[in-house]
Amino acid sequence: MSLRAKRLTVASYPGQRRFRTVIIGTVVAACAALLGLYAYSGLYGINAVLRHGGTIWLTVKPDDARLSPSMRLALSESPPQAEPGKFEWQQIQDGFEAAELPVIAAGREADRLYLARVNPRRFSFTVRNAPAGDMELGDWMTSLGAALVINGSYFSLRGEPDTPLKSEGSLLGPKDYTAKHGAFVSSADFTAVLDLEKTGWPQAFGKARNAMISYPLLIRQADPVQITKSRWLANRSFVGQDRERCIIFGTTAGAFFTLHDLAAFLASAPLGLTLALNLDGGPVACQGISLAGFRRDVCGKWELAEERGRLKLLSWVFGSRRAALPVVLAVLRK
Repeated sequence: MSLRAKRLTVASYPGQRRFRTVIIGTVVAACAALLGLYAYSGLYGINAVLRHGGTIWLTVKPDDARLSPSMRLALSESPPQAEPGKFEWQQIQDGFEAAELPVIAAGREADRLYLARVNPRRFSFTVRNAPAGDMELGDWMTSLGAALVINGSYFSLRGEPDTPLKSEGSLLGPKDYTAKHGAFVSSADFTAVLDLEKTGWPQAFGKARNAMISYPLLIRQADPVQITKSRWLANRSFVGQDRERCIIFGTTAGAFFTLHDLAAFLASAPLGLTLALNLDGGPVACQGISLAGFRRDVCGKWELAEERGRLKLLSWVFGSRRAALPVVLAVLRK
């Protein structure tokens, strides 16, 4: 090696040491961050960030271009009243129908409801929880071989149920819980959406093999439940029961509805609902169907909250993968 080459090699050592120090520092910081995230929210937090991009709340204005057109319409000074458009039920299989119900406001389609109507005598139901946050809609559809999967009730920062659940006979979620809204319950010979206004949830769960509490109740005795008005807009999902005791599932395509307005719309829609129970909303508002050649695969994107008079839009830190579904309600072939 020449003298010049030796000098270049020796001169490079300090730079190499600084580079290694930066790399080691970055790795240590990343490991510390992951350990802190794991301590805070377990595997669900790790997967929420690494697999799904993580989310933050950004301050926006009512006419912000980052909002969907339907959200900007709902946030206008005089938001129009929504009316149901024309739709028809399509029979997919005996006891299972699907439809899409347009939501018409100001003379145009502001949103759309993806609907399914299921006869409990022909299909069974299951409630499941995957707290690790490693299951999205397609994973649940495949693993359960389900005819339908819809997101369930609320969950904690660790992906565990925030409300009592019963999954294939096992009780999950909080044991000490006051519920005054509604529950979905299902056993081999009885499936229903129940009003918990005068019934304790342990009694409602009773002999059910699968059950789930959620809130708020949107429809009670075919009338809309009075819900405080707000500017909380999101993709929405619900489970309801009609006059023929069929179970109706619904998921919105967009985020036009507040809970107050969704309750009013469902009561006016020609669905025959006697009870309807809100499920978790936002990016987790998902619905999938795979039955007799019919396919549906929809997931939410939007959620807007209000904090101290400021509008906050839920946004991804990086990427745009679909949210994990820690809690789901599924329809299975008997």
